[in-house]
Amino acid sequence: MFQALSLTDTMIIIWAAVFVLAGFIEATTMDLTSIWFSGGALISLLIAIIFPNSLVAQFLAFTIVSALMLIFLRPIFKRYLKKNEVRTNADRLIGKNAYCIKAISPDNRGEVKIDGKIWTAVANEEININEKVEVLAIDGVKLVVKKL
Repeated sequence: MFQALSLTDTMIIIWAAVFVLAGFIEATTMDLTSIWFSGGALISLLIAIIFPNSLVAQFLAFTIVSALMLIFLRPIFKRYLKKNEVRTNADRLIGKNAYCIKAISPDNRGEVKIDGKIWTAVANEEININEKVEVLAIDGVKLVVKKL
């Protein structure tokens, strides 16, 4: 009634499934991790079709191709995709100038006004009211500033 699949047919199905599954996982996570296993599975699928009784070669190809793609291509793609990353509105304040509206000391938080908004600010120096400051970083909900 049912005919059992050969090892070759089974491996073709398995590699095709790994290829699709890894691609699906990558599409849903966008983490640039599982896509490389999809590449390894594709090469192993081709080996399974061309060389039917090559189980060891298929697993070696999957392991080696996936590892090489992960090690060498992932950093390149990460850098490329990071360039297109949009900073948050708060991150855009870094490097901008502001005015102190409440005195700041190393021991006490003060306030600065930047782009019409008031922010809590900290500094490693004394900053008086109306002095101009530069935003160095953002620490939680506080701006880290220095006197200009």
